[in-house]
Amino acid sequence: MSLLMVITSCTDFVDPNIPYKTFDTALYLRTIRSAPTSLNFNFFELGSSKFQLTVEAVDAEEGETLESVEIRVRHRRLIPGVGFEFRPAGTTATVNDVLIKTLSRSDFQKAAENPNHPTTLYKRASFEVSAAEAIAAVGLTNATVNGGDTFEFRLVATDKFGRTFNWRNRSSDVAGGFFYDSPFLYNVNVICPSDLGGTYKYESTDMQSIYGSCPGIIEGEVTLTPVAGTTSYTVSDATFGFWECYGDSWGSGNVRLNDSCGILSFSGADKYGDSYTFNFISNDGERLVFTWVNGSNETGRVTMFANEGRPWPPTLR
Repeated sequence: MSLLMVITSCTDFVDPNIPYKTFDTALYLRTIRSAPTSLNFNFFELGSSKFQLTVEAVDAEEGETLESVEIRVRHRRLIPGVGFEFRPAGTTATVNDVLIKTLSRSDFQKAAENPNHPTTLYKRASFEVSAAEAIAAVGLTNATVNGGDTFEFRLVATDKFGRTFNWRNRSSDVAGGFFYDSPFLYNVNVICPSDLGGTYKYESTDMQSIYGSCPGIIEGEVTLTPVAGTTSYTVSDATFGFWECYGDSWGSGNVRLNDSCGILSFSGADKYGDSYTFNFISNDGERLVFTWVNGSNETGRVTMFANEGRPWPPTLR
């Protein structure tokens, strides 16, 4: 027992063989989720859209080795049947991007130096890049930006030893790990928000069909039910009362109204398997006017009335 006590007490004071003190440590930029963050550009509000981020410089010296952070950008568009198109030109592997902004060491501050940052050992900096800056940097204009485009923002950190850290030399844990959350790459998508769900009053006219007819005006209500994760809406009756007028019913039809950056279209089919075509006529905010035609050549003209306090978006077309 005495021998065991001696051996145990000795091992308590033996330094490990792994030379931790001589390890070559690096630097990463932790994404601070609690700060105001915007990772999308609104297609309909490009003039006011911004990419905003707060990052924390983490290293062995509490962020003191950081010298600068470059913020770089390039534009990506998916061409159906072709693949990705980049500006500046490049490939998925060969990245050519544009320097849009640089953060210096003085832009990073600790909480004691900046009361807007919560208590932390490390230094933080917040920055923003407007959609206008990003669009101009890659040689585009608002008119040539499409919904679904992506602006790839890359961060390149340089420390006082001249080393650089970026999306190429990060590890998967550093990039996506919950604690590190340091991708060095942020994909800012150009999105087209859509909020058309609800129940609307309508008037149907000019209805024609080989199966029956209904002269005059049909008045009723139709419900657009949002489809989760999309900008599409299930239509409760894509004939807008026409079938009921001559004795049929919508039943199990599954037709959707799609809002693709303001361009409206129908998809899906009715209970007979017929597809539907949406033909836009006008939109004055109060009245959305269009015609529909199905695979059986039935058709009608519809005026859908906006609900009180919720005019039709002027972008619908």
